[in-house]
Amino acid sequence: MKQAMTPEEIKERRPYLDWSLTEKEYNYIADKLLGRLPNFTETGLFAAMWSEHCSYKKSKPVLRLFPNKNARVLQGPGEGAGVVDIDDGQAVVFKAESHNHPTTVEPYQGAATGVGGILRDIFSMGARPIASLDSLHFGELTDATMQRKVANTVKGIGDYGNCMGIPTVAGETTFDPCYQGNLLCNAMSVGLMEQQDLQSGVATGVGNAVMYVGAKTGRDGIHGATFASADFSDENATQRSAVQVGDPFMEKLLMEACLELIHQHADWLVGIQDMGAAGIVSSSAEMAAEGHSGMELNLDLVPQRETEMSAYEIMLSESQERMLLCVRRGHEADVQAIFKRYDLDAVTIGRVTDGHDYVLYHDGEKVCDIPVASLTDDVLEEPSAEREPARIKAAQQAPVWQPVIDNPGQMLRRLLAQSTIASDEVLTQQYDTQVRTSTVAGPGSDAGIIRIRGYHKGLAMTTDGNGRFVYLDPEIGGQMAVTEAFTNIIASGAEPLAITDCLNYGDPNDPEIFWELHHSVQGMATACRVFDTPVISGNVSLYNENNGQAIYPTPMVGMVGLIKNLDHVIPSFATHAGDLVYLIGTTGDDYAGSELQKMLTGTIAGQLSPINLAKIRDAGHRLHEEMVNGHVSAAHDVSEGGLGVALAEMLFDAATGMNLNLRHLTAAQLFSETAGRLIVTVPAAYQAAFTVTLGDDARLVGQVTNTHWLELHLQDAELNENLAELAQQYKEALPCQLKSKD
Repeated sequence: MKQAMTPEEIKERRPYLDWSLTEKEYNYIADKLLGRLPNFTETGLFAAMWSEHCSYKKSKPVLRLFPNKNARVLQGPGEGAGVVDIDDGQAVVFKAESHNHPTTVEPYQGAATGVGGILRDIFSMGARPIASLDSLHFGELTDATMQRKVANTVKGIGDYGNCMGIPTVAGETTFDPCYQGNLLCNAMSVGLMEQQDLQSGVATGVGNAVMYVGAKTGRDGIHGATFASADFSDENATQRSAVQVGDPFMEKLLMEACLELIHQHADWLVGIQDMGAAGIVSSSAEMAAEGHSGMELNLDLVPQRETEMSAYEIMLSESQERMLLCVRRGHEADVQAIFKRYDLDAVTIGRVTDGHDYVLYHDGEKVCDIPVASLTDDVLEEPSAEREPARIKAAQQAPVWQPVIDNPGQMLRRLLAQSTIASDEVLTQQYDTQVRTSTVAGPGSDAGIIRIRGYHKGLAMTTDGNGRFVYLDPEIGGQMAVTEAFTNIIASGAEPLAITDCLNYGDPNDPEIFWELHHSVQGMATACRVFDTPVISGNVSLYNENNGQAIYPTPMVGMVGLIKNLDHVIPSFATHAGDLVYLIGTTGDDYAGSELQKMLTGTIAGQLSPINLAKIRDAGHRLHEEMVNGHVSAAHDVSEGGLGVALAEMLFDAATGMNLNLRHLTAAQLFSETAGRLIVTVPAAYQAAFTVTLGDDARLVGQVTNTHWLELHLQDAELNENLAELAQQYKEALPCQLKSKD
């Protein structure tokens, strides 16, 4: 086949620079790895596989800071998803992935294919997906363009998940000007499996078949990995060719076919992997590398839906709903028969070979012949300069911002209407949260909860992250992200197990951005060790900028917990009048980066307070013990908007009220966002036992009433608000803001 450029022309014209391959890397590949000039196809493969999105060449040194093992971890980073033991021979499988640039360019398809991709990661491990979550960060709802992007992003998530029959049970949505030109769409999926069905992405056994299954290959998504590994600007704001197009109905068929093969004919299968970022090249090269094998592929055999596709296009296409299998020789027809019943292509496109060479043929010609390791293991890690941003030092010298609150009731009403705090039911109602009828708690609760059929146990799951805190202090902000996930899981009555993450940052070539990445990961890693919640999967999404303006550093933490007995599920709503109300944790003057500060000043500034992680952990574990003992009737974490917002949220759908003595707090502290706090309600009969277990970590502040009023007695003010009126403000704010003002 005629290549688009000769190797000599590539060296001279340097098209690889547009594919995020540097001149240093190109020369290293030519001079050190190959001993010759790579041809056009080979150069494209290197560009994709050496992109940050696939290789983590800049972030690997930082990622090594994460703990990734404990007594329950069965599979950590390195496979399609992480796997954790949940007893009874079962395992929970979960992972999160970002789809930020595609969603910014084409919100509907970008979000939809983000969901599709993460679901394939789950069932490629042998697990059936049982729940989806998301973490969405948008610009302010001040113009029709952002309103449309929000609507289309949510519709993309809802349509794909609903068609797949996977409930979306939890998530978060925030709004801030820093995301105006670069949205964040992080998708998480949770699956369930028998441990004996665990699969891996590996290709071994000389002569075994490399089989392509699923949808046909088109030209959509070509160089999607490199698109996600470069700065974003108005220039590429319409780069839709790098955005994939999804078909959830085909993915449903693909999932069922793959799970049938895995669960009923595991002896036919050597390995399986999703064709995600970088398409065929990433899945095939990574499987060969994992198996220390060579591989030979004939691209003429790849099912294609477009004519005259080049080898370059076939290999780098990120068309959706495709998987790559390594199948034992002699079982190719058996595998084809399974996929034929689901009306899906299943084609042998190559073989595992002896040695370690990666060889491709197209139109009867050899178009690639390189060592497998050159694509996967020989990537040049890029050392990065670091510099503490001047704003961090300036914050240490600046006077502390202290709000003055004369009317806490009025302030609470205003906060409840802020887009990040207000009810997002107008968005989540587009998701089928009850499909498969295993959802115990869905959106609106601290964590989504899924029942495990056949057992009286369940899984709790949450996504959490607040870029404002990380921007002000990456290390403490990173700790806060993990802490919020921990308290959400505890609040649901679950034992925290492990986390997945999406690390969303700006251009790592900026020393200040890399400093943010390094120090926030350090903070997250510290919290993970204290809480014993290792990082078992995740991804890094860098270059989240628009016209040189970076987003806030926004690590998203997805945590899963185990509920050993569903009788111990704790609701987020205080429904029992007469129960005692306790505040777990100490409230400080923590306004830097708070919703209150953003609302009153239009910006964020200041220093964050250090977090006593061990104290939060110990209080959380003792609280969980009381939950298991049946001594807690409701619990809710305190996060955005502080204690005032948390109390109101706990009562909106409960037809109850509260009368609380908070005279140890000022009106301003009602809206402080000190990390690691929870509100819990306890039946009066269990007061003594609860007090003994929690000790000084729990403060009795009042009682649940049947008045449907929130009555708070503060040090310097009184608050007496009708909850029906507060709920109206809370529930109507976002629908109004989403309506076009044009």
